[in-house]
Amino acid sequence: GLRPNPSLAGAESPEQRGARMSWWRAARFGMFIHWGLYAVPAGEYQGQQYKGIGEWIMNTARIPRADYEKFAGRFNPQAFDADAWVRMAKYAGMKYIVITSKHHDGFCLFDAPNSHYDCVDGSPYGRDLLKDLSAACQRHGVTFCTYYSIMDWHHPAQRPAKQDNGKPVWNPTRVKDGQKAAYSQYMKKHLRTLVKDYQTRVLWFDGEWPKWWTDEDGRKLYQWLLDLDPTLIVNNRVGAGRTGMSGFTKAGSFAGDFGTPEQEIPATGVDSDWESCMTMNDTWGFKSADHNWKSTETLVRNLIDIASKGGNYLLNIGPRADGSFPQASVERLRGMGQWMSVNGESLYGSQAALFKPQWGRVTRKQGALYLHVFDWPTNGKLTIPALDN
Repeated sequence: GLRPNPSLAGAESPEQRGARMSWWRAARFGMFIHWGLYAVPAGEYQGQQYKGIGEWIMNTARIPRADYEKFAGRFNPQAFDADAWVRMAKYAGMKYIVITSKHHDGFCLFDAPNSHYDCVDGSPYGRDLLKDLSAACQRHGVTFCTYYSIMDWHHPAQRPAKQDNGKPVWNPTRVKDGQKAAYSQYMKKHLRTLVKDYQTRVLWFDGEWPKWWTDEDGRKLYQWLLDLDPTLIVNNRVGAGRTGMSGFTKAGSFAGDFGTPEQEIPATGVDSDWESCMTMNDTWGFKSADHNWKSTETLVRNLIDIASKGGNYLLNIGPRADGSFPQASVERLRGMGQWMSVNGESLYGSQAALFKPQWGRVTRKQGALYLHVFDWPTNGKLTIPALDN
């Protein structure tokens, strides 16, 4: 499981850790936003539709840096409305937003202090998207958080793994000898900016799997971040100890505060802090050809299932390049919001139930049990185990 190492978090007591994690544990439901230059091709390059997730197109289509950079000239999200985005998240019952400040392609959605490859200096839009979103989150009482990729296909220190017919295979990247320190400084400058200037409450790392990034690197970065802001929450992908998509940390690896199952929900409750991140269709970044949307009912049941096992649900939206949400996402957020406005109290601040019935899921809170019925038994009677409390 995910055991915090006392030597790491400045000998944090369980009470101090509880105080730091309390808002996150109570929140249960958040919005993930994957947005960047990959929304421009939207899964298509040079007349060809590419399989796989949209935000990986630089790798999937083997696009050289200089060619991929051209998408920045077409990134001009005139329909972006930070207040509308945050209001939609809030109406759906989401308590926090995690947005890609920089994905694997290296393009920043904030005014990066040491790079022109960002939405302010490198795109015709010329405005700081994260500044606007962070301010909107504060206005509407939604917690602002940021995703950050350690792997960076644009930075000169990182190079393609190999060539495929003279075209770059970006993943996994190697770092040039002696350039790891330079890249770490580049990254830390971004992270300090996100913490100090954008008031991010969670740093959600990804792209930690290339061999050059070690668990010790993760531990050091985690400690550096908590020294920078002792109230910060950091996911376990800051280190290299994650066991595949199930998202939990190998024993003896202690970087980060919560596990990150991806596209899956653990079969049973887990005795640590965890969050399942999942897509609404099959992609994270917008893909024009992906219409495989999950039903609102499935999404609501996922949320209940996750809360009943003591976890959080981070549900993804992939906005279009113009800054609008796909209509199917909007409809599902609305449907979830209608359910949450009536039943949300059964999830917020709840704890995992002590049993999992055949007919649905159960959450508990302050001496109350909430029974979420997915399938009514044919005899119309709900059976629950005898409780000795």
